[in-house]
Amino acid sequence: MAGSEYTSVKDFYRDRSIFITGATGFMGKILVEKLLRSCPHIKNIYLLMRPKKGRNVQERLQELLNGPVFENLRRNSPDELSKIIPVAGDITEPELGISIDDQNTLIRTVSIVFHSAATVKFDEALKLSVTINMLGTKRLVQLCNRMHNVEAFIHVSTAYCNCDRNDVAEEIYPVGREPDQVIALTEWMDDKMFEELTPNLIASRPNTYTFTKALAERMLQRERGSLPVAIVRPSIVLSSHREPVAGWVDNCNGPTGIIAAAGKGFFRTMLCHDDKVADLVPVDIVINLMICAAWRTATQRTDTIPIYNCCTGQQNPITWKQFVELSFKYCRQYPMNNVIWYPDGRCHSSVLINKLCVTFQHMLPAYILDTLAWLQGSQPIMVRVQTKLSKAAKCLEYFSTKQWNFRDDNVRRLGEQLSPEDRETFMFDVRQIDWPSYLKHYILGIRQFILKENPDTLPAARSNITNTLQHFAYIIIIIITLPMLFLVVSCESSSVAVIRVLNMAT
Repeated sequence: MAGSEYTSVKDFYRDRSIFITGATGFMGKILVEKLLRSCPHIKNIYLLMRPKKGRNVQERLQELLNGPVFENLRRNSPDELSKIIPVAGDITEPELGISIDDQNTLIRTVSIVFHSAATVKFDEALKLSVTINMLGTKRLVQLCNRMHNVEAFIHVSTAYCNCDRNDVAEEIYPVGREPDQVIALTEWMDDKMFEELTPNLIASRPNTYTFTKALAERMLQRERGSLPVAIVRPSIVLSSHREPVAGWVDNCNGPTGIIAAAGKGFFRTMLCHDDKVADLVPVDIVINLMICAAWRTATQRTDTIPIYNCCTGQQNPITWKQFVELSFKYCRQYPMNNVIWYPDGRCHSSVLINKLCVTFQHMLPAYILDTLAWLQGSQPIMVRVQTKLSKAAKCLEYFSTKQWNFRDDNVRRLGEQLSPEDRETFMFDVRQIDWPSYLKHYILGIRQFILKENPDTLPAARSNITNTLQHFAYIIIIIITLPMLFLVVSCESSSVAVIRVLNMAT
């Protein structure tokens, strides 16, 4: 491929127009920024956007472009941003909610389509998950089949859509349910009935997300017609590795919310087999693969649908134990502001031991802190926070207690087809990830972009974390003296008893 007839990835995108769904999401933002920065001769990028919270699509686009992801382009190549054209629509609506005039524009001009719009909530109601992840995909395929010049349709799936299998090749597997049958159910069955039927429908899969993503792949296989389709399946997507800035992340999905809570000191244990591989992949590596997959799909047409398992477990594995220990290490080296408990914790493979740890390390301190807040006239929030964290940890347990063999032969071959320059510009070689360095920037990214804590506050935060050791000891003393509390409660009012025991503890 790197011979005289080789067309570079950058040159391939020259004068082409692109249509992107899900552009306001985590991966979509990185995709738009990377295309504009590394493929400067792109003609236009159309973004499907819906009006939201009283803001029209132009206002939402401006808000998007004002974000930290586009800072480099705003500073160095502001004219590139004018290539972005918002298209009002909604993935849940018939014909995607796109006006006839906008449909005609897309049909005439678009060459490449990236479909990343989806609900990624594990516990999403099945009816809504079907509407977004399956029916939305079907409607988009119908629109793309009307496009005059479409050369590649890249669908973002997930490596875990086949999590009912231990060994997952780069192929589309049977699901056990027919996509059209499941879609038809949403048309006549009410929400309550559909919810009751959900466990039977998803069968051995852990949630509605993986189930509907698997069905969407099967539907693409049947509905695409002559559309040149490729599917990219990332595993657990975390912060950026290098671009546009190391450590950038903008959501609390997957482990991120839990790690943020651990950095604050109030999450210390989770059910997790620490010897299992944590298949984590940086968001910019996924995006680079998507861009190159479109190049390959357009320049080397096939009758099949190429699948790309974008994962790290085969070539650069990290275990859950390593991930957790490194995360806590950097939470202590680069502490968050206002840490309430010294950041530390571990995985537990025993359900019983983890429940005990949750009780004594999460819930009991939460009740104590809420009691203290109540006595001081403040709003008790810690029990509510711990309840939400427990729910998030429960969603993650399925993935932290199992291990999969995600084969990535197509990804490796695609990398080999690129020129050295393209391999550098659109790097998706997961062997280049240095996990300690990556996780350091991940923690710093959570601190800056999720918790909105300025890097200038690090010295004060380091000073504060020393004080939390004293707070930690204080809470231990309180826990030890709790039996005394129950003795006193039998004779006095609960509020007076708490004050007396706190006096004893100090």
